[in-house]
Amino acid sequence: MSETVLPQDDLQSAPQAAALPAPKKSGRGAAGIAVVALLLGAAGVAVGGWSVWQLRQLQAGHQAQSGQLQALDNQAQALSQGEQALTARLGTLPSADELEERRRLVAQLQGDQQRLSQRLESVLGASRKDWRLAEAEHLLRLASLRLSALQDITSAKALVQGADEILREQDDPSAFAAREQLAKSMASLNSVQQPDRTGLFLQLGALRDQTVGLSALAPEFQAQGDAERARLVSDDNRWEQWWAKIASYFRVDFRPDENIRPLLAGQSLNQVRLALSLALEQAQWAALNGEPKVFGQALDEARAILLASFNQDNTESRSMLARIDELKGQPVSVVTPDLNSSLEAVQNYLEHRHMPAEALMTQPGAQPKQEARP
Repeated sequence: MSETVLPQDDLQSAPQAAALPAPKKSGRGAAGIAVVALLLGAAGVAVGGWSVWQLRQLQAGHQAQSGQLQALDNQAQALSQGEQALTARLGTLPSADELEERRRLVAQLQGDQQRLSQRLESVLGASRKDWRLAEAEHLLRLASLRLSALQDITSAKALVQGADEILREQDDPSAFAAREQLAKSMASLNSVQQPDRTGLFLQLGALRDQTVGLSALAPEFQAQGDAERARLVSDDNRWEQWWAKIASYFRVDFRPDENIRPLLAGQSLNQVRLALSLALEQAQWAALNGEPKVFGQALDEARAILLASFNQDNTESRSMLARIDELKGQPVSVVTPDLNSSLEAVQNYLEHRHMPAEALMTQPGAQPKQEARP
């Protein structure tokens, strides 16, 4: 590299020039230099602050990136663990041939289960029908018992109707004869009127309550009232005093043509009322139990007691006698129809329902099937 060699004169004049004092500048120039320096300082501070802010932003971004990298690393580890677990699980799964064999076994098991369910449904359906038919027979037995024991027409109607509903649910043409017999029994029950036994019992009870107010055939003699009237008679009328005294011991009857009956004392009257009440109670029992003979005899006895021992001029006695005559004409029993034919028809239907077709054909009166001719 070549160096530039200055002339000797130039070398000597250079230090001299440097030693010379600089010319003085004006005050305005110094102020401008100060302003420029301040501006340069402010610019430097701004540049420094901006540089610090950028550095902090970079540090924050670096930290955020570090956190994201850590999260990604954790996810990668979790995925790796899941992959390992999945690989281990896949290793425990059976092979394709084994899966195919299991699928075949499952399909076979489902088919067997379906066939078993169908057989069970058919068996239960038949059992349910048998139970319902047995219930119909039991209802007819109850209806026959209610008619024979209590003559309860209303309950018998409901029971026969229930048996017919069960046969209708079977939807079996073989039950036609049984349903026909049930229809006849229902028509017979509808033609019979149910007696109002409860109403008769309550009406007779009301008559029993009225027996307490009945009076005797002739009123008891009250001597005390005559004695009081004798005290009111003046001393001048001795005849009236004497008559009042005699009247306290004797009684004059101005109707000798009528039968003379002894007067009822208090205890005897109570006994007669008790006898009347017992007769009406016996009529109540006969009305509830459907005994027309006992019912008529009890009412006749009550009517005889009323005529013999109580005053017919009394309104209560007369009304009770009329009421007894009215109740005597009320029916307490009916002729109930016989349900044995309906019960036998249902029993025959149950027997024929369980018999095979060959047994039905061997029965007397059965017509053999004719072969179809071409």
